[in-house]
Parts: sequence; structure tokens; C-alpha cells
Amino acid sequence: MKTQEDSFNIQKELEHQYQRLLDRNTSLDSRLEAFDFIADSEVGDTPLIRARNIERELGIRQIYLKFEGGNPTGTHKDRIAFAQCRDALRRGFDGISLATCGNYGLACALAAKYAGLNCIIFIPEQFHSKKVEEMIELGAQVQKVKGDYEKAVIDSQEFAEKNELYDANPGGNNTPLQLKAYGEIAFEIYDELRDAPKVMAVPVSNGTVLAGLYKGFVSLYRRGKTSRIPHLVGGSSYKKNPIITSFLQGKTVCEDLSPQSIKETAINEPLINWHSFDGDITLNALHSSKGWATDVTDKKMMQLSKLLKDKEGLQVLPAATAGLAALINPPKPELVMNDRFVVLITARK
Repeated sequence: MKTQEDSFNIQKELEHQYQRLLDRNTSLDSRLEAFDFIADSEVGDTPLIRARNIERELGIRQIYLKFEGGNPTGTHKDRIAFAQCRDALRRGFDGISLATCGNYGLACALAAKYAGLNCIIFIPEQFHSKKVEEMIELGAQVQKVKGDYEKAVIDSQEFAEKNELYDANPGGNNTPLQLKAYGEIAFEIYDELRDAPKVMAVPVSNGTVLAGLYKGFVSLYRRGKTSRIPHLVGGSSYKKNPIITSFLQGKTVCEDLSPQSIKETAINEPLINWHSFDGDITLNALHSSKGWATDVTDKKMMQLSKLLKDKEGLQVLPAATAGLAALINPPKPELVMNDRFVVLITARK
């Protein structure tokens, strides 16, 4: 059990490593070692919680919640933010560029601060959130973009190329790095369960986290660590996600939705898009794992968020429950009988 003195010493060591990292006279290897110390101390190893009260409520045996709210900014995005900032530092970049509608920008702002990198964040001008103020407080530069998230990504990519910055957007050359970072979640689940669950359920936006989890579980299975690869299951906002829509239509290639069909609400904002930058690899993960996908209404996500608060004491964003909504809506009832199931809860409220 950690004492107050232990906690003080950890914070003191984190501050020491941070100052060491910012010292440009220190060797790159030394700075990377300092960044690794910070990342290892702050990111990942999030709780895996047996949700017995939810099991009783839903009539499903052995539901585990992988709660990514335990990361420093409260979402799974911290994993890829820290991985990419380390890559940028290693490769000699002075800064990173990315587009966001909230959580990812905050995660990158924090990781860039720890790495001593400039952070330029492109945000659709209609996006309003206190997260923007938090990004600025962490030292990021925020640029508003006329247009949607997809337009912000293009502007950010062009800015990165022109100014020789690290491009931290989805769908680019750093996709393998992002998949590997999310694959770590699968390794953490294995460490706790000593096998793969029957089902791994995930909220879906661009799809990178689901594809990364699939890659991680495939690696474990090929190495003989697990007896199976779980069914990967995705849930997203009702008819507002191209991956889910393409899967439900039986397609093997992710097709864009009409931009005009996407209506943002305070609930669905973390999930919606008309184009998925990692759509094809995510769709392949759903098909290859013999998983399933579900459209989820705002009302359902709000109900499940309240259920998690009332029954398990977890304060989560409604959108973070989309994977749970998909788990409890299988194409065949026997798919959720008498086994172990893991649901990724991607963000705390």
C-alpha cells in the first residue's frame, strides 16, 4: 500500500524526469528515457473491473469493464498521443500537428508538453468546449477551421508537411504505431484474465482502437498465449458512422456517408463522422473476428451511462457506452451466454 511519502516521492521523480527531458543539452537517449519514465508512470494499466451488478441487470455472465478513464486526460486517446510524441521526439521533430473535436487534442497537448514539443491543433470552428481552453493551458496552439472534422484533418496534414512537423492525424504513415499502442490494451486484458474473452466490445469512431485491439489479440493468439481470438464488436451513433453502416450492409470496403446526413448532438459527437480514416482495417477486423456491429441511439447511450453510474459507480460519457450497447444486442442470443466478455469504456465524464 502506497504511503503519502511514497506518492510524494513519485511526484518528485516525475518532476525530475520532466526537467531532464526539457534539457536540450541532454542526449536524445537520455531524453527518451525520461519520457518513457513519464509515459510508463502515467499511461496505461487501466482498471479491468468485474461488473457484477451490470451482469445481474442484463442477465449476462462475467462482464468486465476495461475503464480507460484511468488515463491522465480520462480517455484511451492518451495511449496514441504519448506513443506519437515519443516517435516525434525520437525522429527529431520540434512539434506535432493534428485535428480534433476534443479528447484527442487534449491528450496530444498533454503528451507534447511532457515531450517538450510544440503542438498545433486544428479544430472545426463550430466546436465549442472547455477542452479547448485546457489545450491552450497546456501550451498548445489552436487554429479554428471553416468546415468539418474531415476538413480539419486535411488542413492539419498540409500544415505539417509545409512546416516539417510530425503529422499525428489518423490514416497516415503512423497508423501502425497507433494500432500497436491500442494493441497494448489487449495485452493488459490478457495479463488480468490469462486468456482472451469471448467478445471484446468497443465504441467506434474512426475505428482505430477496434483495429488495434484486434491486432493485439491476433498477436497473443499466434504466440500461443490465448486459446482464441475474441469476436470484435462495435457500436456507434445511429446511422452516423460509415464503418457500422458498411458492416450492416454486408460490405467489405468502408464507404463514406453523405456529409449532410451527419447531425451532431452533445451525446454523439465523439462517435460521428462521414468518412473513417481507418475504416477498411476496422471493417476487416469485424469480419475476420466474426464479430458484429450495432447502431446506437443517444437515448440508449444515456440510459447505459446512467446504469453504469447507478450500479457500478462509474462516471462515463454516454458515447463511451456504445460498445456495451453493441454487446447486449447480438445477432444470436447464444453469442453472449456463459463466457467472459470485456467492454472497453473509453472515457470518463
